[in-house]
Amino acid sequence: MDLTKTHTIVLDEGDPELKRKEILDYFHATFTVDERLYDALKDDGAFYLRADRLRHPLIFYFGHTATFFVNKLVIARVIQNRINPRFEALFAVGVDEMSWDDLDETHYDWPGRAEVKQYRDKVRELVDELIRTMPLTLPITWEDPFWAIVMGIEHERIHLETSSVLIRQLPIERVQPLDFWAICRDCGEPPANELLPVPGGKVTLGKGDRHPLYGWDNEYGRHEATVEEFAASRYLVSNREFLSFVEDGGYGERRWWTEEGWNWRGFKEAGYPLFWVPRKEGWGLRTMLEVIDLPWNWPVEVNYLEAKAFCNWLAARSGKPIRLPSEDEWNRLRDLADIPDAPQWSEAPGNINLEYWASSCPVDRFASGDFFDVIGNVWQWTETPIYPFHGFRVHPWYDDFSTPTFDTRHNLIKGGSWISTGNEATRDSRYAFRRHFFQHAGFRYVESTEPVPLHEDPYETDVLTAQYCDAHYGPGHFGVPNYPRACAQICLELTRGRARGHALDLGCALGRASFELARGFERVTGLDFSSRFFRLATRLQEDGYLRYALPEEGEVVSYHELNLADLDLEGVRDSVGFFQADACNLPEKFTGYDLVLAANLIDRLYSPRRFLAGIHHRINPGGLLVIASPYSWQEEFTTKQEWLGGYREAGEPVWSLDGLKAALSQHFRMMGEPRDLPFVIRETRRKFQHSVAELTVWELK
Repeated sequence: MDLTKTHTIVLDEGDPELKRKEILDYFHATFTVDERLYDALKDDGAFYLRADRLRHPLIFYFGHTATFFVNKLVIARVIQNRINPRFEALFAVGVDEMSWDDLDETHYDWPGRAEVKQYRDKVRELVDELIRTMPLTLPITWEDPFWAIVMGIEHERIHLETSSVLIRQLPIERVQPLDFWAICRDCGEPPANELLPVPGGKVTLGKGDRHPLYGWDNEYGRHEATVEEFAASRYLVSNREFLSFVEDGGYGERRWWTEEGWNWRGFKEAGYPLFWVPRKEGWGLRTMLEVIDLPWNWPVEVNYLEAKAFCNWLAARSGKPIRLPSEDEWNRLRDLADIPDAPQWSEAPGNINLEYWASSCPVDRFASGDFFDVIGNVWQWTETPIYPFHGFRVHPWYDDFSTPTFDTRHNLIKGGSWISTGNEATRDSRYAFRRHFFQHAGFRYVESTEPVPLHEDPYETDVLTAQYCDAHYGPGHFGVPNYPRACAQICLELTRGRARGHALDLGCALGRASFELARGFERVTGLDFSSRFFRLATRLQEDGYLRYALPEEGEVVSYHELNLADLDLEGVRDSVGFFQADACNLPEKFTGYDLVLAANLIDRLYSPRRFLAGIHHRINPGGLLVIASPYSWQEEFTTKQEWLGGYREAGEPVWSLDGLKAALSQHFRMMGEPRDLPFVIRETRRKFQHSVAELTVWELK
């Protein structure tokens, strides 16, 4: 199979057994090309270098793409047994530059490269066997076990690209050129860039539920817009064109930069693009594995902040309203270019999909009508921060793929680069990165007086998270005390006179109990598996406030703002840290707690018995485990064999408290009697859920 000409798979038609073979080939091609990327590292030591201080060393990513398969297959209930629980916790979280990522190297004991390779081999064998033996019917949809397989494949293809960017930032002496990663050798002077008219028209974006290709959740839904006529640059901005900005002192002129851009420029002390190499003999360019003479006719590679500054400079210089295109404008240009989608390619219509080189190429090589590099060569920055389309739904197996980026801080990049494969190379792909982020990304500019529509909603409108905002921080309902606050107060009462060093709030959701525990504990860690919830806790911690929209009746909503200062929690902000983690497979670093609170968690775990069997390792001698739950067992979350109670055995009912006692008695003693703790979840103005949790306290023997 040609590793450089694979395409994402059509999932809704064909013979099932032929489709099975197609998926199998696609999986192995993906796994192999990913490992060939790491062959470019000259020695094992290079795996442990931090190419970017805001990223893990490459050994993390080498393990991450394999553990992703296992973790998602567990969540999707395709498998029950893990291959290596330690690896599947160690390599699970910390990929992206989010405020909750833990990049403290003292928290990690990285395994050897050979050990990780052995693990990858076992994952390959597991997934191979699943593809060969699982029942397969078409179409493959969101709920299908094969969707989890394809999700893992497409995820690995994303990291093929992002890891290549990190390798590009390693010291050149730690990498080695390989034939598989041969670069383009064509260079010279670029043609003069020019603006060409693009007629206006309607743009329709978004996939339907039965779209034939795999997609990430942000691609689904619907968006329609009417784009006014604009002009766009015929070519991507080349290194030569960008040199004029550099030589004109553009990096030193505050007036060209946004406030965010100027702060970044000062912090990085940037004076030219990251991959340019100043040399006595003239500028060089760092490709992934070589330093070559700077090809002036290749596209410049910069972050959004630099691209924006260039556009502001060019606007002043030309007297024209120059800016980056919006997502809608970019899609209008692509639609007019009439480029088929990736599975229909016999040959890639641009420098994309690894079909030509492992580098950029001249900006006048691939034409689509009057424009060049409409897709491929380098990604193209847009002015549009990513946002959800109407009808957006979070995929339950990967709920933190998109939602953390809906913060107006992540701008969309479009079109793909030379190493964009799989879903990345499709028409409907939507990837967004922080504006200071470096990818194989450049830009083209447009001339337009039309304002760029920013789909910025300062209010959290997701129904479930809005409900939890209200439950954690809103006013009480029907005289029932605030539940997370009540849990935390009980914990503080129980620990009076005991050690109060470090507390763990497991299943912290939006973090109210974590903040409340910080009134008495020196440190509090809040962990949740779903970033859909705790990303808001992180935002609240950073900003001190949060806005949300509550459903009132039908489409009518009310707008609310909560403030830590109003809750007398402003002073504890710095004592709390939020992270993403799986309670059933906690990373080793989460240990040494005087108190562990697990509120409304136990009956939402996929393996509560595994959680209970290992939690004593995380607690200091004499420490407390506090569990509160309404025991609302559902097979949607927990298979029946994992239920602690709520079933009959030999004709007799088994209660969850009995299950807790059986699971914990070896290491814990129960303190006192269980107590009832009510809570209310507001759904709408006239609909509420009133539940009663049972709270039990367990002391480590």
